[in-house]
Amino acid sequence: MWNHRIAFFAGVILTLAASPLLADADAKIKARLGKVLSPGYEIGGIKETPIKGLFEVVVGADVIYVSGDGKYMVDGRLIDLASQKDLTEPRRAMIRKQAVDQVGEDRMVIFAPDEYEHTITVFTDIDCGYCRKLHREIADYGAEGIRVRYLFFPRAGVDSDSFKKSVSVWCADDRRQAMTDAKAGKPVETKSCENPVQDHLELGKQVGVSGTPAILLESGDMVRGYVPAKRLAAMLNAKEG
Repeated sequence: MWNHRIAFFAGVILTLAASPLLADADAKIKARLGKVLSPGYEIGGIKETPIKGLFEVVVGADVIYVSGDGKYMVDGRLIDLASQKDLTEPRRAMIRKQAVDQVGEDRMVIFAPDEYEHTITVFTDIDCGYCRKLHREIADYGAEGIRVRYLFFPRAGVDSDSFKKSVSVWCADDRRQAMTDAKAGKPVETKSCENPVQDHLELGKQVGVSGTPAILLESGDMVRGYVPAKRLAAMLNAKEG
């Protein structure tokens, strides 16, 4: 594959628009990409762009652009220079949001105040310094009306110590307390059970997570790195407005 962002995530399916031009391009693009996509990778949707002969193709949780004859691919952003509008990022944000929401909250570790206005989803690594800093301030996020949904992203990969700690947190009787203890550097009882850690890790790669914490806003926009509670609340309120 071209990079880790071009990945299959089941369930992100977009409806194809109907036009003779698209129908012809659809067949050619699928035939060409079918030869280069790894087994199990699928095309979620194809649609026309403002550029004649160039088509938007959803592959897993990403957007790429392919010529109608299926010969050329562009992996990048499409910008409308007249309006200075990014046409790609809003589409990627929508796809990221769909992919993450389909995880289901029963497969997340959630810290929620009694009342909240916003929900963020954080890809987190137990041993990441800024992830720990964010979690030490979890009450501050709650005070700003922000609910935090955690997904595991052990950067060292499967079978690393961070991965095993994530599994132990998930398998603990009290996941939130285990998360808090682990991020404080306290020992957490080693446990094993059916868990979503590897699925979270793969999803993070698909939606473009390259470091932690990675914060997904309600809009699907990705904020990379730690953001203090008040500043994050201002960002969320601005998006809402």
